[in-house]
Amino acid sequence: MSAYAIVNLEVFDIEKYLVYQEAIKPLVESANARYLARGGEFQVFEGDDQPHRLILIEFPSLAAMAGFYASNAYQALEPQRQACSSARILGVEGLEH
Repeated sequence: MSAYAIVNLEVFDIEKYLVYQEAIKPLVESANARYLARGGEFQVFEGDDQPHRLILIEFPSLAAMAGFYASNAYQALEPQRQACSSARILGVEGLEH
């Protein structure tokens, strides 16, 4: 069953973030995951939450997402992301159709 990473990212150094963005993309693809939304326009319809930059990534499963996040390759890039942004990363299983 597919799972989705929902990322609320606040970028405070765009130049460093763009370097990170290029490095992370092939890792996401190698995990058989794909970006569904990445920093596009959004609208809050209800509530006080004001996200910064929203990213939505589809993974084959929640276990695949957890494996990706724990992988040496991703963890090696994590300090680079933390140096240019702060994030809230959630994982949620999709519905079976």
